[in-house]
Amino acid sequence: MIEPKDSLIDYPCEFPLKIFGETRPDFAQTIATVVQVHAPDFDAASIEMRSSSNARYISLTCTIRATSREQLDNLYRDLTSHPMVKMVL
Repeated sequence: MIEPKDSLIDYPCEFPLKIFGETRPDFAQTIATVVQVHAPDFDAASIEMRSSSNARYISLTCTIRATSREQLDNLYRDLTSHPMVKMVL
């Protein structure tokens, strides 16, 4: 476990996540639901969406109020293991 004094992030803070997946009508809502499990105050209306040039893929930017390294680790774990997600940055 990383001690708070050794972290490069000062919590709480605004933390953007970029989530990539294939374009699907339910992708944004599905991702918002996963994010809200870990950040209940996350507002799905704040999601920024961008399509790839051929519209096959979509990227979502979800900015959460991160409160701990554990919260971010759990969120990354859930997102990266989701079958609709190709990559998370």
